[in-house]
Parts: sequence; C-alpha cells; structure tokens
Amino acid sequence: MKNKIIYYLPILITFIVCIFFFFSLSNDTSKLSSPIIGKEVPEFSLKSLFKNKKNFSSSDLYSEDPKIVNVFASWCVPCRAEHDILMLLSKLEGVQIYGLNYKDNPIEAKNFIEELGNPYINVGIDEKGRTGIDWGVYGIPESFIIHNGRVVYKHIGPIHISELEETILPILKDLK
Repeated sequence: MKNKIIYYLPILITFIVCIFFFFSLSNDTSKLSSPIIGKEVPEFSLKSLFKNKKNFSSSDLYSEDPKIVNVFASWCVPCRAEHDILMLLSKLEGVQIYGLNYKDNPIEAKNFIEELGNPYINVGIDEKGRTGIDWGVYGIPESFIIHNGRVVYKHIGPIHISELEETILPILKDLK
C-alpha cells in the first residue's frame, strides 16, 4: 500500500502544480491594481521629442483638467494598434494627451508619429526607461489618467474602443 502512494505522489503533485499555473496564467493582468493610483505623479523632466516644445515634466500634469499620459514606443505592435483610439481621443474637447516614449530611438519615434498622426501635446523621451520605472510601467502600452497631479486610473495594454467608451470616457467626464 505504501509503495502505491509513493508511486502516485509525483503524478498528484504534477497535477496540482498544473492547476495552479492554469489559474495563474488565465488571470487578466489589465485588472491589476497599481500602487501609483491615488498618488502624485513621480517627479521627472524629460527632453521633448519635438524641437519646438519645452521639456515634458511632472509640472505639466498639475491642473484642474484631466490629462492622459500614454507610454508607447515605435517598436511596440500594440502601440500601433491603439494609435487610432488615441487620435480619436485627442480630438475630443478638453482632452490632453501626453506621451512618454519608452526605451525607443527618438528618430524612429518621430517617424512613428509622422506616419500615424500626432495625438500628443508633448512627448518626453525616456530612452533608458528610468521614468517609466518610476511610474510603475512594466509593459507597454500603458496609459494613465491624471487629475491635479494625481494618478486616477491606469490602463495596461492597448485601449480598445469598448474600453474607451465604458471606462475612460466616463472617468474623464466625472473629473470635469
């Protein structure tokens, strides 16, 4: 009897581990809370991607009007997919979108924006990713809604039209 238990024990342990991984991998990471929500934006000052703009800094995000910070890169395929939504969002009255160009080549980032359109008021260059780390970025694209210098909402992954209508626009409306 003891030998039968020892024989089946590895199979049982493997089965339990597989169940654990199955449920862990099926979690929707976009619903994870972020420790930055409710806190002031991290202090930063980044060189602008655009020559005719001043540096993009945390002080730009302190106002009564809600602002969106979108973390993107030209090499990011999901960033390209969400760009049409950002263009649409930028055309809405009172919506200001700032970009954080994350670990990217500035020339390629400019080409990306020239090709797809510019939804951004300003874009900060974060070539080394240090500012992204301060914001808690761990995968791009990520977008943050800011109000009075505080992070109100964090969206992980590309924004889809349904998420724009069901989540982002209602938050922006409530903040106005």
